[in-house]
Amino acid sequence: MRSLLESDVGFYYAVGAFVAVIFVIGLATLAVLSPAGIGARELGGLVVGFLLFMVVYFISITIHQLEKREEL
Repeated sequence: MRSLLESDVGFYYAVGAFVAVIFVIGLATLAVLSPAGIGARELGGLVVGFLLFMVVYFISITIHQLEKREEL
């Protein structure tokens, strides 16, 4: 685990995974605590928006890796 966090890219992947876990925990908490539950439309919007965010996040990590390769 420590070797994964020593590189910038490994750290970025770990942060991305942590954010995804927090999102899932938040959705589960909302589903349990909300008296009306989560509607399909709201859930779909949340999940699609979060997935778009994660796609952009991981694309930026890939671009960061490509920039490092060009420097060499």
